[in-house]
Amino acid sequence: MAIVKELLRAEADGSISFGDYTLDKKSKVEDFEHAGDLLKVKTFNEITRLEKNGIFVYESVPGTAVNHFTETSDGMVFTVEGADDAQITVGLAEDEEYKVVVGGEESGVMKTNLGGKLSISAELAGAGEVKIEIKK
Repeated sequence: MAIVKELLRAEADGSISFGDYTLDKKSKVEDFEHAGDLLKVKTFNEITRLEKNGIFVYESVPGTAVNHFTETSDGMVFTVEGADDAQITVGLAEDEEYKVVVGGEESGVMKTNLGGKLSISAELAGAGEVKIEIKK
């Protein structure tokens, strides 16, 4: 299992890892500096949420552990695990189309709403880590 016990950490490859879905009560880390940005994570068994400079980036219901989360100008890539299947919402460019790959299987092209949010369902129960790739 790849639960992030410190709740939010920078990885050697420049990515970040965050979240602990085994917690019974909300825990958070604020003002975590990474690559010139301030990150905030809130996590527990019901939800995991990441913000960058006060702007929404990631949310899962129920909570998840996210590893090697990397944002680029045309999308993001990360691995996620959780005790149960999760609804994952990410913040991207608004009104854009993205190709979504979950666990190596294409989910097709999805369009963000006017707020730039895109929602993905991930089957995590008993699956271990699942890689998610989102690209324009």
